[in-house]
Amino acid sequence: MVGIEDKVVAITGASSGIGEATALLLAERGARLVLGARREDRLAKLVARIEELGGTAVHTRVDVTRREDLHALVALARARFGRLDVLVGNAGVGPISPLDDLRVDEWDEMVDVNIKGVLHGIAAALPVFREQQAGHFVTTASTAAFTVVPSMAVYAGTKVAVRAICEGLRQEAGPSVRVTTVFPGFVHTGFAEASSNDEVRTRIAGMRDEIAIPPDSIARAVAFALEQPDDVDVNEIVVRPAAQS
Repeated sequence: MVGIEDKVVAITGASSGIGEATALLLAERGARLVLGARREDRLAKLVARIEELGGTAVHTRVDVTRREDLHALVALARARFGRLDVLVGNAGVGPISPLDDLRVDEWDEMVDVNIKGVLHGIAAALPVFREQQAGHFVTTASTAAFTVVPSMAVYAGTKVAVRAICEGLRQEAGPSVRVTTVFPGFVHTGFAEASSNDEVRTRIAGMRDEIAIPPDSIARAVAFALEQPDDVDVNEIVVRPAAQS
């Protein structure tokens, strides 16, 4: 299936930021969407907005730390549209802080959402893609997978892991399953507000407000990967502000 029109695309973390922007852009280009996130009220509003614009979308509550939620998302796609063509694994958290803060619960959350959430998505979708002999994993990572800076050690560690997992998946996928990992730099989302360290939160928010690019910049990168012919696999895309070092 070449292009985006009529593709069935499931998106996790779809209720705001990059996930929301990706849903809107893909709907505009004719995809049929299955949206998942923890904030179901926001999902319902997003689906209504897509439908008002002439698009097609359904939604369900998804917490990616619960493997059954990912299986339910995939099952919803198959029940409503007969197949699943793309899983966009976009859910992620980033309550960053210096290691000296010892915010161990936040470290656990990042591991559970950013790493295990990706694995749960693979476990749910890969058997379906094998059965269909076609499918596409698109995963949102971060430029933190390439550069570690103070206060982001654990977050960066999760994104390094995501890059490794997705590269391993690509090598194992064979010719019928495509694997794309997108690495955003500073994007104008609520990422900074997740930090419970006041100094870090203020610093990251200031950098965001100074140089961040809009979420639809990342959505366009996702669309680029999806619209390629089936024999073209765009493996890694780094998208950062021109001003970001």
